[in-house]
Amino acid sequence: MKKQKLTGLESLGGLVYSTNPEAIVPPSDGESAEPVEPGTQLLYVSLDRRQRAGKSVTLIEGFSGPQDQLDALGKALKTRCGTGGTVKDGCILIQGDVREKAIAFLLEKGYKTKRKGG
Repeated sequence: MKKQKLTGLESLGGLVYSTNPEAIVPPSDGESAEPVEPGTQLLYVSLDRRQRAGKSVTLIEGFSGPQDQLDALGKALKTRCGTGGTVKDGCILIQGDVREKAIAFLLEKGYKTKRKGG
């Protein structure tokens, strides 16, 4: 007899059964969140070398807003800096030491920036 995989339970946070009608709240995805104005956000730009085999990565943290807006900002930053990178755990990681280019681009877009670290 094959086991059937139950789908949709992950979104309930492990809840299997409840008699409380308020216990089941539909999950909210990042797309329903309203976009946040760039001028109201403070982004921290730092250089990170930890657990990266000695390679430098420019790290941009502090973004609050929907995931698709963060992805678009990450893509624009990678294009402007001419290098690769990724968006992971609410942070933008850009390969190499491109702090100056990243800060200039973010200021141009209207974001407030602050250098973090040395």
